[in-house]
Amino acid sequence: MPTDVVMPQMGESITEGTITKWLKKVGDTIERDEPLFEISTDKVDAEIPSPAAGTLTEIKFPEGATVGVHTVVAVIGGAAGEPAAAPALAEPAPAPAIPAPVAPVAVAPAASVASGECPRSSPLVRKIAKDNNIDLNRVPGTGPSGRITKTDILGYIENPAAKPAPAAAPAKSSAATPAADLPIPGSLVPMTKMRSIIARRMVESKHTSPHVHTVFKVDMTRIVRLREREKSKYEQRNGVKLTYMPFITRAAIAALRKHPIVNATIEGDAIRYSTNINIGIAVALEWGLIVPVIKRAEEQNFLGIARSIADLAERARGKKLLPDEVLGGTFTLTNSGIFGEQFGMPIINQPQAAILGIGGLNKEPVVVTDEDGNDSIAIRSIQRFCLGFDHRIVDGADAGKFMADFKAYLENWDEAIG
Repeated sequence: MPTDVVMPQMGESITEGTITKWLKKVGDTIERDEPLFEISTDKVDAEIPSPAAGTLTEIKFPEGATVGVHTVVAVIGGAAGEPAAAPALAEPAPAPAIPAPVAPVAVAPAASVASGECPRSSPLVRKIAKDNNIDLNRVPGTGPSGRITKTDILGYIENPAAKPAPAAAPAKSSAATPAADLPIPGSLVPMTKMRSIIARRMVESKHTSPHVHTVFKVDMTRIVRLREREKSKYEQRNGVKLTYMPFITRAAIAALRKHPIVNATIEGDAIRYSTNINIGIAVALEWGLIVPVIKRAEEQNFLGIARSIADLAERARGKKLLPDEVLGGTFTLTNSGIFGEQFGMPIINQPQAAILGIGGLNKEPVVVTDEDGNDSIAIRSIQRFCLGFDHRIVDGADAGKFMADFKAYLENWDEAIG
């Protein structure tokens, strides 16, 4: 019986995805859960696994097509010889599908690109090419596997007659590899799809939730010493690195258990208290940001949380996340402190009630009091945490109590780490 392959929904707010690469062609056999195609959304790039084993008999949309979620994009095990790719574009889709600007690409292939092939490029590059009526086959690509970067297309616009040799691109950015993605000073570049949707979501969140932030300073010395003492043998014993995130996540879970209002959401004029604690962990990627979710986090011990964080982060960077793994978060952790900031004031991830920003970890002089009440100055490892909360349902007292319990859990850490 034929199996339909649909465009997955990679997040609550995601309505469409762009097919960036087919990993199989019509007639190929495929195993269940074997990667079938790659997609790009405003949240993340991901490999999509096959829902069934069999023969790929139909591809309904070519690479570069933007397709609505839940739309059938391919068929496994259907009648052999069904039309694929381009002919299927004429058929109506169940959800709105906006073909990407790929038409100009196939008009006049350059000598370096085989006839009928589409040069590898991002949706942004294709949009810039369409807006400027440029055939991408004439633009030399300096990215991996000849991929056309934003700098390539902008450079071609400024000097279309130039024919840079393949070795010229590295020479221009030999001092810093990331220069390939830097905008040209004075240029006006359209937002990427990801950036424009993020911008809209941030504005919507600020308009929806009256944001209030509170910052607590936490003495992490006890945990720093524990980690330094255990990290080497911990990885050997458990196969996962001992980072600070499991400590922070476990403290957040403990505080959320005591203060369920921080783990709640608003539904109309009512408050929905979440059945479980589903922790979203923001993961920065080279091409964007995604927040995979640890479901039922309250049921996992320290080692389980450590493994879940490492697994989700690795699969997020490898485009291996499943659609369900970015859905259903009830509370979010975001670690911008890795860039050296003291603390940030994050925007709430709707429809959640709160988000915890993790600041930088630094050594600071601190006044400490001994058992006899004597004060002295000591060097301690200090980290600042900022809770952003929705003041419609979370009062300042609730936020303060939550953060006080979170702080106490970390400063008086006594949990086994496995």
